Amino acid sequence: MMSSKGHRCLLLLSSLALVVSGVVDGEYLVGVGSYDSTGPAADVNMMGYGNMQQNTAGIHFRLRARAFVVAESPHGTRFAFVNLDAGMASQLVTIKVLERLRSRFGDLYTEENVAISGTHTHAGPGGYLQYVLYIVTSLGFVKQSFDAIVDAVEQSIVQAHNHLKPGSIFINQGDVDNAGISRSPSAYLLNPAEERARYPTNVDTQMTLLKFVDSKSRESIGAFNWFATHGTSMSRDNLLISGDNKGAAARFFEDWCRSASGKGKPVNRSNIHGSSLVKKAQTIGPTGGKPCSKTSSQSSKVRINDGSLFVAAFCQSNVGDVSPNVLGAFCTDTGKPCDFNRSSCNGDDTLCMGRGPGYPDEILSTKIIGDRQLKMAIELFESAKEELTGKIDYRHAYVNFTDIEVELEGNRVVKTCPAALGAGFAAGTTDGPGQFGFQQGDTEINPFWKLVRNMLKKPSAYQEKCQKPKPVLLSTGEMFDPYAWAPAILPIQMLRLGQLIILSVPGEFTTMAGRRLREVVKETLISNGNGEFQEDLQVVIAGLTNTYSQYVATFEEYTQQRYEAASTLYGPHTLSAYIQEFKKLAKAMATGEKVPTRGLSPPDLSSVQLSLLLPPLGDTPPPGINFGDMKEDVALPESKAFKRGDRVNATFWSADPRHDLLTEGTFAVVEKLEVERWIPVHDDDDFCLFFKWKSEDYGYGSATIEWEVPEEAKPGIYRLRHYGSSQKIFSPTEYFTGASSAFSVF
Repeated sequence: MMSSKGHRCLLLLSSLALVVSGVVDGEYLVGVGSYDSTGPAADVNMMGYGNMQQNTAGIHFRLRARAFVVAESPHGTRFAFVNLDAGMASQLVTIKVLERLRSRFGDLYTEENVAISGTHTHAGPGGYLQYVLYIVTSLGFVKQSFDAIVDAVEQSIVQAHNHLKPGSIFINQGDVDNAGISRSPSAYLLNPAEERARYPTNVDTQMTLLKFVDSKSRESIGAFNWFATHGTSMSRDNLLISGDNKGAAARFFEDWCRSASGKGKPVNRSNIHGSSLVKKAQTIGPTGGKPCSKTSSQSSKVRINDGSLFVAAFCQSNVGDVSPNVLGAFCTDTGKPCDFNRSSCNGDDTLCMGRGPGYPDEILSTKIIGDRQLKMAIELFESAKEELTGKIDYRHAYVNFTDIEVELEGNRVVKTCPAALGAGFAAGTTDGPGQFGFQQGDTEINPFWKLVRNMLKKPSAYQEKCQKPKPVLLSTGEMFDPYAWAPAILPIQMLRLGQLIILSVPGEFTTMAGRRLREVVKETLISNGNGEFQEDLQVVIAGLTNTYSQYVATFEEYTQQRYEAASTLYGPHTLSAYIQEFKKLAKAMATGEKVPTRGLSPPDLSSVQLSLLLPPLGDTPPPGINFGDMKEDVALPESKAFKRGDRVNATFWSADPRHDLLTEGTFAVVEKLEVERWIPVHDDDDFCLFFKWKSEDYGYGSATIEWEVPEEAKPGIYRLRHYGSSQKIFSPTEYFTGASSAFSVF
């Protein structure tokens, strides 16, 4: 018979074994992190619309990389998930981030357990991908864009890793109202009627949210959710860097949590009122431009990133055919709805434009769609009660998608194709129309464009047959000059967090394509898991993750050759190939087996990248002017004071913002006078503040700061401040700042 001391020892050893091997009472180690990923705010083409004229010229609000790390124990099984405010993930970014993590942590974080997922904003600087097709409009590789993203992803993971602590994770789900519509409803209707009948709408409305809670303090430290809607509330004409609707929702959620917890900076009402405010403000003139340090702008940040901030991320899902422009698509010449099948206006695709809920104000549309996601996220966050428990696990494989044999029903074997784009790709979408002379649904290419195509690369006979009914406009999988135009080897990945499965896909799955993939993975896990996976298993798709390979439409949607189908690179059986390969990962996870190594890995093309964008040249202000001086001071209204909803503007003499990105700093600040001290109350990470850059002449430009006075603004005395940097040829970077005259807000 065992003694009581022996019982205690056995209990202690059993508990220790559980801690070492996994989870005790549903607890994991959890950590979150966030870091500024904002790239060059001048002269860099934005990634998303392929519009050569859409070059950055300021910041609406900053971009961020937001990460969470979950682990079973300090050195146990874990994974890291990063939500990146960018058009999509980049294979080269992933490669370089993993190299840095390896140098820091050894084999703790690898390609198998790190996921980097893009939100799909179309308002971020481009030039950070490695394949030719995706960097044509940015005039090649832009190292400054690339470095900003790599640094941010690395630092967000490091931050999350360093803040790992015992915690609980709760999951909740709900439907988001009116934040996305199908932009290819005619293609969706080609899917089998019995399949469509199983779903109430032609887009997925469900949001899945994770809530991370610190076990010791019982405080929430973060929340990540997945929901499908395009980052195209901001149009192809926008020039301000923006996280679009998902970035806005994240900023709103983080500020809501900060306010709800009482951690926001207190801003007291001024003890001066009415006419006294106006009189005092009129005595405070502009400061003039003055030198400052490299880190001065960081001290003016409203949210200091010390690792203690709540982190909220709005992640992308099977977004392929989902538009945030929920009022529908209309012809700009007649105001009538566009053609249902071709999304054109009397044969002209360039006249068909989607309208957001704030039409014609794209900023308002961004806010509304962000708010609709925010509303559901807060509701799910506050009501989350289902706690995740169970194993952390992952599976990963590299697959050459250009030559996969796919077994279909009836033992029929088909193959995928080298990457290619069809004519419908050039037509663009209702979110951003493409070139005149193309329409969505084109199954033929006119002789002129065939001639242009053949000058670049005439597709092989094999390629044209393999891709049918797609008419091959660009045979990117057969184009290797000056280096590869499109990816061939893609990563696919499954992450497990108890009864939640995250499918990391390197592209944009349409609504029905995503549904089919989720369904097959879930069925495979349940049928092969020997009871480990239950019917309540949740499967979400993380779109645009780890690399980018454009779209994935269903076989039926592919036949119509609208934009999503024309951009399905690897032919009509691309989705079937994904389903087949993910079934292999799911079966391996369910049975506890490793995925067989295939000896494949994507190339690192960093050594062959071409960069044609000129760097900023030396800066010299006009005679008698200092950078930071006022070009146009604040113009007061007739009432001599501003009210909520007004816009306040000031323009400063400035230098090219590419000299220093002011990472984790700010180009623009709103300051409020509090007991003779100026306190920052808004910076360029706020939705209400705009930093706009304009090149005036060789060697200098202007920076306009525009503040839309928010409803929550307190009465008082304010001013606008600008930070920047300049550089003379062959000289070190210098930093400057300047502030406007004061003004009052009632």
